[in-house]
Amino acid sequence: MSVISEREWKRALTSILEELEKQQLTKMVDCLEKIPQSQKTGRFKENLPRKIIQHYGAEESVSAVNAAIDQIPRRDSVVQDLLRPFVDKLNNKQEKENKGKKRKRDPDEEEERSAADQQENCRPDTEGIARTWRIFIRELRSSGELPEKAIAGKVVKKSGLRSYQTKEKVKRFFFYVAVADETASVKVMVYGKKRYEEIKEKNFYTFRKLIKDEKGFKVIEQSKVSQTSSVQVPEELEMEAQELIYSESPVYTIAKAKLSAEKTAVSVEGTVTEVDPEVRRAKTTKRQHFRMKDDTDSIGICMWDENTNQCKDLAVGDVVKVTNVKTGHYHGTVSLSSTGFTRIHKVHSAGIQNVRLEIIGIIKAIKKETHLEAEFDLQVHTFVVASRLLAEAFGFKLEGDFKQRLLDKIPFSADAVIKGSKITKITAVQV
Repeated sequence: MSVISEREWKRALTSILEELEKQQLTKMVDCLEKIPQSQKTGRFKENLPRKIIQHYGAEESVSAVNAAIDQIPRRDSVVQDLLRPFVDKLNNKQEKENKGKKRKRDPDEEEERSAADQQENCRPDTEGIARTWRIFIRELRSSGELPEKAIAGKVVKKSGLRSYQTKEKVKRFFFYVAVADETASVKVMVYGKKRYEEIKEKNFYTFRKLIKDEKGFKVIEQSKVSQTSSVQVPEELEMEAQELIYSESPVYTIAKAKLSAEKTAVSVEGTVTEVDPEVRRAKTTKRQHFRMKDDTDSIGICMWDENTNQCKDLAVGDVVKVTNVKTGHYHGTVSLSSTGFTRIHKVHSAGIQNVRLEIIGIIKAIKKETHLEAEFDLQVHTFVVASRLLAEAFGFKLEGDFKQRLLDKIPFSADAVIKGSKITKITAVQV
């Protein structure tokens, strides 16, 4: 006998649907896959409660609606207060059924069952209400056909943004994500620069209407991607997912990297000593340089195209690990260049420092900001400072040949507050 009163549930369901906005209702309908597409037309909102119960039954429809509401998501009290009594009744029924299945066992049997029970408890719960809209990644990988259901999981890793040209010579973008849930992990190819900005590592998403070809699973323009609640991903599956995007090239000391053959894939770790304050452009190509050192040597690194975005928060004094770069040789100088798999991992941030600088050169001075060459910690670094702060420090006005007036004072000393390569406060030292 059902614990759900169909009449009461239909009344509550009608109230729930009245609380949904048009877009939310459409998303919910998409999750209800037992209802044929041909019936998702006409006066659908009026007839929806009846159709849901008709195709799912009273109890299963509660589970299906609960899962769909979670995906919208509508976790506010207005909706949840209407839904919760029916979900609680199902949970109570299931608990009673589970208790009824228990029987007494003798001590020997209990001991034999102990290890099996522990293993069972460690398995992910792949049954229940989520099954109405979701397929687990383990099933997705083993299935010969692409299902209509969505996968939900954690984006453990995301590749760099890559590009290709269509037959019409139009530039398009794509990237890869490694997604893991309770059961397995999978590599998914995602098309679109906009989605690269929207999908973040460590966040949880649902992926629906994927396509599949000989190369694997893909998210195309017609696919649906939405952020969702957290999924319990075992640690070993996170590690497995990391390897799906790229395996990290070996970590070399900088001295060893500089002795390596050209185009050798390496990873290096050290302290940032200099960051080019500007992204330089040449036609359609962007590049940005920085330098780093370790206990063995120092080296320059060039980040290309979309990888330049990784330099935005990079600062002098940061300890970083740069993975999957390639060595390059030019007139006896060895440098490193980014690849499609390069990542800058910040190990330790430099923070804010109070220092004395010896200003020795002006790279650029415009009304907005000035780029300085300054000696600090026995090395020459490039710093950026708001021109207004620099003018106030010396009693200048930001008019006329501001750069020449600075050059007339070089070299000069200044006390400064720096955060990485940016000067946030500066005071001229009176000699």
